[in-house]
Amino acid sequence: MDPVAATLAILGLAVAAFVSNRVPIAVVAIGVALALFFTGVLTLPEALAGFGDPTVLFIAALFVVSEALDSTGVTAWAGQRVIGRAGTGRRSLIAVISLLVAAVTALISINGAVAALLPLVVVVAARAGQPSSKLLMPLAFAASAGSLLLLTGTPVNILVSELAADAGGREFGFFEFALVGIPVLLGTVVILLLGGRLLPERPGGLMPVDLARHARMLRQQYSLTLDTGTLLGPTSGVTEVVVPPRSALIGQRVYAGMTTPDGDLVVLAGRRGDEHLAGTEFVLQAGDALLLQGTWDDLSRRAREPGMLAVDDPALLRRSVPLGPGAKRAIGVLLAMIVLLATGVVPAAIAALLAACALVLTRTVSVPQASHAISWTTVVLIAGMIPLSTAFISTGTADLVAGWMLSLLGDAGPQVALLTLGLLTVVLGQLISNVATVLIVAPIAIAVAQTLDVSVQPFMMGLAVAGAAAFLTPIATPANLMVMEPAGYRFGDYWRLGLPLVLFFLAMAVLYVPLVWPF
Repeated sequence: MDPVAATLAILGLAVAAFVSNRVPIAVVAIGVALALFFTGVLTLPEALAGFGDPTVLFIAALFVVSEALDSTGVTAWAGQRVIGRAGTGRRSLIAVISLLVAAVTALISINGAVAALLPLVVVVAARAGQPSSKLLMPLAFAASAGSLLLLTGTPVNILVSELAADAGGREFGFFEFALVGIPVLLGTVVILLLGGRLLPERPGGLMPVDLARHARMLRQQYSLTLDTGTLLGPTSGVTEVVVPPRSALIGQRVYAGMTTPDGDLVVLAGRRGDEHLAGTEFVLQAGDALLLQGTWDDLSRRAREPGMLAVDDPALLRRSVPLGPGAKRAIGVLLAMIVLLATGVVPAAIAALLAACALVLTRTVSVPQASHAISWTTVVLIAGMIPLSTAFISTGTADLVAGWMLSLLGDAGPQVALLTLGLLTVVLGQLISNVATVLIVAPIAIAVAQTLDVSVQPFMMGLAVAGAAAFLTPIATPANLMVMEPAGYRFGDYWRLGLPLVLFFLAMAVLYVPLVWPF
């Protein structure tokens, strides 16, 4: 089979599989790599080269750094300090939330920032008397804008930087993205503030745990006199467990103040229906509730054991406690990684891997925690799609497609070519991952730049900006989907506010980017 025809056929099947949502994303990506091998387009080392690419390792290590900041309460602390001072006005809340999530996204990725701040924003909305639907879409959209502030904001930034260098240009600096990221973010905030009427007002879904309210409820229901800080602190906390049927705990004698057999947890109180069991010895029955106190690690470990059912997962409660154990170590490692990335003393992948190893060695995160923190779907997606970009270049497919495009455009020039590529990126980005979109469009953009004999830098940066404009559907990014249920959004709610943002991002990619990175 002709290599060019095979490459285009594989691309078409991959896009169809992505859009259908019937095949797991990781399976599609692996299928692309395998198809390129079986059709003879690439050799086995070339088809699997993505799994050893430094970019993939860099992105995987960043997930571990993100987990450290989230699990140690650094993100919760930053959110409480900043959002707590925003008042109750909707516009001031939107502005502060947007700037905060953008700053966090620049360091720990879009999905990590939105996941960490979403519960806090819902709680703040409830306290301010604002519908969460008026704040959560700005949270997700501002995160996409914030991804353009630093190299670490999104895997797309890392990819376009590497692709630019491979195409004869140069890598973008760690802070260089801010040249376009800052004006994009400021423009996004303005649109979010002016577009308040485009946001629906709907009752939200599940409410996250408000720690202060949760502690007051436990004190009241279990007749406790401990203050909130004693119940839920940085190093220790409480968890409410229920004794299920056939539990080995049934029939055991329990009293308030006793410790568990291993001495790691303390029984603070118990309840049987509406009856308080504090201060008296009682025999456990199925359905009894116990309030246990201990370190967060012990609570998390015990909650996973058979024989008891945790009402609230201690691991999730712990993330909402600001500046928990290891927070200072996480901040120190993050700052060290930023210095290494900014100075270029070592390659980016090495800097991130050093940070991830340091977090594990200092026990800021455990090995299982680090492993679970990595989004393997994202890693496999990038690793599987990189060979497709390689095939586009090595088979001449990118040159062929670029030739078709330029023949249609005539003598319109590089700016119109960038607009065409930006439109293609925006359209695909609403349907499939922006990472996959950029890996598909980037080889064509490189071929266009080389054919026109212009710099590849504005094309790669333009793709990064256009790739971030995933605002029209909830499936465009995980962050969009993440806020859908808590805010009560519907599928058609996103395009109303998303369309002005898409047009703004596209204008920035086509008109502003070439001013900073000339053709």
